[in-house]
Amino acid sequence: MQYLNAFWVGGLICAIAQILIDKTKLTPARILVLYVVIGAALGGIGIYDKIVDYAGAGATVPLIGFGNVLANGVKEAVDSEGLLGVITGGASAAAGGISAAVFFAFLIALIFNPKAK
Repeated sequence: MQYLNAFWVGGLICAIAQILIDKTKLTPARILVLYVVIGAALGGIGIYDKIVDYAGAGATVPLIGFGNVLANGVKEAVDSEGLLGVITGGASAAAGGISAAVFFAFLIALIFNPKAK
């Protein structure tokens, strides 16, 4: 059942983004930023954690999950380090994912011939 929940929640998140692209004048970049902000807001008030408990990877893999990671990192860092955690918490919580994205992008660029559009 967990696979089904992950599939339909992740699919719903992606379908909403596709509807926003098709039916509004929002650019994909603005929709991505909107998703990160929504994830951070829902994570900051504790709602997104309940969605993650229900849907697992269906809620953490889409970009909205990145905003949640940032918000949770800031909350934990503020609890342990005080006001300095506002600046450092999000970056340290997301460092693994960011590092993996940079590494794999570099690896793919080495394998294939990237071209500017």
